[in-house]
Amino acid sequence: MTRAVPADPVQYRELHRTLENLAITAGLPKPRLYIVHDPAPNAFATGRDPEHAVVACTTGILGLLDKSELEGVLAHELSHVGNRDMLVSTVAVVLVGFVAIVADLFLRMQFFGGGRDRNVHPLFLVLGIVFAILAPIAASLIQLAISRKRELLADASGALLTRYPDALASALQKISMYGQGMQHASHATAHLFIANPFGRTKRGIGATLGRLFATHPPVEERVAALKDLAV
Repeated sequence: MTRAVPADPVQYRELHRTLENLAITAGLPKPRLYIVHDPAPNAFATGRDPEHAVVACTTGILGLLDKSELEGVLAHELSHVGNRDMLVSTVAVVLVGFVAIVADLFLRMQFFGGGRDRNVHPLFLVLGIVFAILAPIAASLIQLAISRKRELLADASGALLTRYPDALASALQKISMYGQGMQHASHATAHLFIANPFGRTKRGIGATLGRLFATHPPVEERVAALKDLAV
């Protein structure tokens, strides 16, 4: 989906070495390393467990960040692997789907549960419709809130891994300044990336509401948290 290809061990020797050193420090198996040929600076990790993990970097992030900043980004992605965030995300998605199914069943029961001779009380009918509409939205908001919290946790874990939170903070600032989205951004994979793959978040009217449906915390919040760790 992201057009990622295996990173050549010769061409990307230093990147492989950095990832391997961080994996040893974290006590994790070295994930497979992939490259996404995209000018937008970004990176992601995925895999059902540490033994089947993948870390991918865009060519844009390799050209934008210096060695310590790139190390901070890789440490962030390894933290997702160590914290088993893919498992957490999968459980959250399943729960959202389950809530949507229950809401749909509840609404159908109000209409068809009692047969033709049953008179449905208008109040229960209204409650059923409200529940069917709001329950999946509420579940999705919870899922997105979990995604944002896991990003903050990965920031903190990555900073502890490198013992240099300023490097990751600097990397996040550089990535956010790029502004443009990725060429093959997808809502299905947006939560995996270290930064919003659709580009800079719009400001102005509706920005607060937009934050509720964001997969990532604001960069300013992430940088401030990392700066606190550096003190």
